[in-house]
Amino acid sequence: MKDILTAPFMVEMIRTTTNMYDHGWDERNGGNISLLLDEDEISGYLDTGKVLRTIPTGFTAPELDGKFFLVTGTGKYFKNVQYAPDVNLGIVRLKDQGQQADLLWGYSDGGQFTSEFPAHMMSHVARMKVNPENRVVMHCHPANLLAMTYVHTLDEREFTRTLWQMCTECVVVFPDGVNVLPWMLCGTNEIGEATAEKMKTARLVVWSLHGIYGAGKDLDETFGLIETAEKAAEIYMKIAHLPRINTITDEQMHLLEKRFSIQAREGYLD
Repeated sequence: MKDILTAPFMVEMIRTTTNMYDHGWDERNGGNISLLLDEDEISGYLDTGKVLRTIPTGFTAPELDGKFFLVTGTGKYFKNVQYAPDVNLGIVRLKDQGQQADLLWGYSDGGQFTSEFPAHMMSHVARMKVNPENRVVMHCHPANLLAMTYVHTLDEREFTRTLWQMCTECVVVFPDGVNVLPWMLCGTNEIGEATAEKMKTARLVVWSLHGIYGAGKDLDETFGLIETAEKAAEIYMKIAHLPRINTITDEQMHLLEKRFSIQAREGYLD
């Protein structure tokens, strides 16, 4: 077997968690990531028949039976992943209609996957039905998006339009817009179910007064998706108290649709 720490998916996960911490998105043990893996991706690095232990998941997701995930651990700091990946990350395979997870690698200190695991898995199920290429769910606490939920209406159309107006690339990067949840208790099946429902229509779901969930085909794309929305929120927070003399108009966004062959979410542009 090859060293699993040299696997492309592992190298990218370590880089991504480190980068997210450096961006200030994942203070302390804030934030979590799950990456759907194919068995052929890991077979050269891991004996998939060797189960270290089995962990109850606390939810049901029959669609994920037999699926493999690389997941950040509960209570773990993103800043430490690069120094001790086997402690802070784990690879699991779901079984028994998603109610159990076989640990195949990681969590070597006796830990387990993030407390937001139900929300992640439910979001994976939702996104797989929309786009089977979506393999990443990423949760973090970007400061400006978080701040924006305190001072901006939580209406999804208005929230999306404000972000689109802050930077020309926004409607191109996330034409499906941003969905928004009111404050809910984190780490529960209820917020997982609510997030998954929102994931059916957008790859970005803001948890008000908490953070954001993003989904994408790989770690790079998902990071960039959140990064773009956060940059737009930063611009908004810098100018929200000032009179706006200029803005990106709906007419200009329609031009961007044509130029980049994208379709803004229906009903979000005039």
